[in-house]
Amino acid sequence: MVGTWDLQQFDVKNAFLHEELEEEIYMHIPPGFFKNVPINTVCKLKKTLYGLKQSPRAWFGRFTKVMTSLGYKQSQGDHTLFIKHSPQGGVTVFLVYVDDIIMTGDDWKEQQILNQCLAKEFEIKTLGKLKYFLGIEVAHSRKGIFISQQKYITDLLKETGNTACKPASIPMDPNLKLGNTEEGVAVDKEMYQRLVGRLIYLSHTRPDIAYAEEEFCSKDYAVADYAGSIIDRRSTTGYCTFIGGNLVTWRSKKQNVVARSTAEAEFQAMAQGIC
Repeated sequence: MVGTWDLQQFDVKNAFLHEELEEEIYMHIPPGFFKNVPINTVCKLKKTLYGLKQSPRAWFGRFTKVMTSLGYKQSQGDHTLFIKHSPQGGVTVFLVYVDDIIMTGDDWKEQQILNQCLAKEFEIKTLGKLKYFLGIEVAHSRKGIFISQQKYITDLLKETGNTACKPASIPMDPNLKLGNTEEGVAVDKEMYQRLVGRLIYLSHTRPDIAYAEEEFCSKDYAVADYAGSIIDRRSTTGYCTFIGGNLVTWRSKKQNVVARSTAEAEFQAMAQGIC
């Protein structure tokens, strides 16, 4: 990512403790408050608490109302993304994940105004330039912004006991064919699913493992080429999109229907890539 837009990071303190509840919810009296209290007495909650399933919705609902009241538009593609265009042509972009916030844009005046407005509504801590967000490390240089998941990978190798494994030039053999089998050693299903989920998240910064990750996700069939599945003969779609020389989207996925020719498989892949 190259440009003059700085990525700033913020944290909201006690985000779930100040929101109003729409439902009527009661809780047991906390330990230490039982003195001079009748038996079977409960407390009626007036505000949200951490651990309450309604808390995230209530917090985000209030945050959304504040942002829209300040003139920001909520993205329909990602509801946690808010964008505002100034009359002078500037842009301010705001992304929130629970109580972690990222702000960027080229309208510095609007960013200062937004900081002041949010400080009145919430208790916000400014963390400065974005360095680490949801397991993704961010490095800033004159050439642009670079993201990686080195710590995430190291923790994953430790968790799976593969810290001594040898590096490979490619994620997996592209000619490998997988199919159903009734034999072999049984695997820990929960551990396998957890590993696949972590590999999917890793592919955000390592698109080169997207095909291998898809292969592991669909462990009962092979997705390698035209009619590559040895079970249902479906083909695989793979595409990537560049904007200004920067890779922005990519995907490797088995097609929904069986292609009757290589041309049909290519048309399906082209349609998915464009749409």
